[in-house]
Amino acid sequence: MECAPHHGDGSSVLLVVDDYPENLISMRALLQREDWRVITAASGLEALELLLAHEVDLVLLDVRMPGMDGFEVARLMRGSQRTRMTPIIFLTANAQSPAAVLEGYASGAVDYLFKPFDPNILKPKVQALLEHQRNRRALQRLSHELESARAFNASVLDNAAEGILVVGEGSVIEYANPAISRLLNATMTELQGESFLSFLQKPHVPAWLGFAMFEAYRKGETWRQHDAILRTGRGQQVPVALSCAPLPAEQKAMVVTVLDMSEVRHLHQQLEFQAVTDPLTGLLNRRGFHQAAENTLLRSERNELSLVLLYLDLDGFKRVNDSLGHDAGDRVLRWVSEQMQACLRSGDMLGRMGGDEFTALLELEFPEQAAKIAEKLIERVSVCQQIDGLDVMLGVSIGIATFPDCGSDLNGLLRAADIAMYEAKRAGRQQYRYYDQEMNGRARSRLMLEDSVRTAIQNKDFTLVYQPQVSLEDGRLRGVEALLRWQHPSVGDVPPGLFLPLLEEARLISQLSTWIYQQVAAQRQVWQATFGDELVLSVSLSSNQFNMPNLASQLQQVMERHGLQGRQLEVEISEDCLMSNLEESTKQLKLLRQIGVRIALDDFGLGNCSLAHLRDLAFDTLKLDPQLVARLPGSARDAVMARSIIELCGHFEVVVVAEGVETQEQAQWLKANGCPFIQGPLAAQPLMAEEVTDWCRARLG
Repeated sequence: MECAPHHGDGSSVLLVVDDYPENLISMRALLQREDWRVITAASGLEALELLLAHEVDLVLLDVRMPGMDGFEVARLMRGSQRTRMTPIIFLTANAQSPAAVLEGYASGAVDYLFKPFDPNILKPKVQALLEHQRNRRALQRLSHELESARAFNASVLDNAAEGILVVGEGSVIEYANPAISRLLNATMTELQGESFLSFLQKPHVPAWLGFAMFEAYRKGETWRQHDAILRTGRGQQVPVALSCAPLPAEQKAMVVTVLDMSEVRHLHQQLEFQAVTDPLTGLLNRRGFHQAAENTLLRSERNELSLVLLYLDLDGFKRVNDSLGHDAGDRVLRWVSEQMQACLRSGDMLGRMGGDEFTALLELEFPEQAAKIAEKLIERVSVCQQIDGLDVMLGVSIGIATFPDCGSDLNGLLRAADIAMYEAKRAGRQQYRYYDQEMNGRARSRLMLEDSVRTAIQNKDFTLVYQPQVSLEDGRLRGVEALLRWQHPSVGDVPPGLFLPLLEEARLISQLSTWIYQQVAAQRQVWQATFGDELVLSVSLSSNQFNMPNLASQLQQVMERHGLQGRQLEVEISEDCLMSNLEESTKQLKLLRQIGVRIALDDFGLGNCSLAHLRDLAFDTLKLDPQLVARLPGSARDAVMARSIIELCGHFEVVVVAEGVETQEQAQWLKANGCPFIQGPLAAQPLMAEEVTDWCRARLG
């Protein structure tokens, strides 16, 4: 472990984490600057120790490391108040799959780079992020100074650089210092006697008595708003940070400090722009294109237009770089980007994915219209031009993929368009090709399997099995979880991991949902005579099922039809499903609570769901993720996490069920640490409905 000095000298501290010593040496050499101090760690645990000991401005983190990988380090950093704002750049030579990249960004990274990377790209990224950190800390210091200014007397306030108002408890401005007068372009006389709300544009406050600032004043608390907007005397808007604190009670007023955030906001906008923009061409970079395209795909369901993705790769660009050098290559790329922009409409999305690869996302009335645009792009780019006195002939090959036919998400679209682009190259270059299922044998197999799924739904070939949830204390049956199974007529049992994603992607799960709910409710009614009112029957909901607008009404109808009480039925929602759209998820949870069903948060422990959601969303049950359980009790960190979750659930009166329990050692640890129920092979394998009663009798008998 290396030690590093603190920031007394004004330098920035970078932490490089990699299990290969040669990589640490090369990164230290690359990042050597007088104002940068580089410290290194050879493992995730060592990195966390350094982060606790030192104030680190940026972490350059390898993904694949023994023990604790980079994703886990990133998640732990984001969970700590000390390091949650520290930027992370992933550098990897192995984890280059789209899934790994997505996991990296989901873990909190600001960038994800593949080795070998271009130092000329990395160093500006590092510099920009370090500047952002310095600005953030400067802002924190300014906020602290604003808080201290409350103790100054009137003469000091008059000379303060920050705007200061004294506002009476009726919202009337009683005092305004020169700084706020300049900021609002109004004299102190013009400000005094006016309502503070007449200058406040954001947040919108209909009535003073219900305003959070006034409520905080009444409680004797400090109130802050970092993204407020004030109106000037000329009607202009100024972004500000507000801080309000009550004065002594006898004064019946509060002091409001105002910090002009115009420059800070401009800086943030610049940094945000740099993070999503290719510096060479000014187009969206890979990250920026992914963000913008994913937002467009989310809106697409409300749009009647067709979404089409173009993947463009230049033909002959390598010859330019090899023969004329990278400077000439950069000039060519800028020229190409200009030609592409000239061919596309203002609303079309264009990005540079890296090297000589570009992507475009178009909203068209008909997907076939993309062919004309592709022809125009080929014609515009495929011209002979002079570069440094030499004639250079370029071209472009284009792959075209349509949403959602060629991919249900952006990654699927990119893969399809990339395949089509290589088909265009193999056909002779300077051509376009639409993605076709015939291009990929696996895609054909997948299509056949999807047809089989459709047939299985029609023929009712799916069945339900039930896995018991048992008490660690006395072995009693708490409930069972209904699991979907498919017996294919030719190949036999099809793994759920294969057909469940197909049901989701092909949007077939909704066709099965009604049948599943009816089967589950009917089976619970059959078990009533044997198990009484207490048995809980759980059913796991996919993302599409959970987001169905009629979910609550469907469940209510089947419960009424079969005479069930709400607490006898439990729906399980995964972390990923919940966090994909928290606002809509919250609305759906409210509807489910209204009909009385129990709600379980499934697969908790490895995702991005905050512990605060246990408090705010009022779950009845929490199910520990099988991957977390599998590492118990051997992993000390996972043990601490699991213990904390169980303890917190106890305070919130949330029932905990540990999934995937396989060993007696796991069960003993869970019992010793307060987990009441388990589910998994140790308790019981999934059973047919008629086997559950016999299994229960044999267990108790």
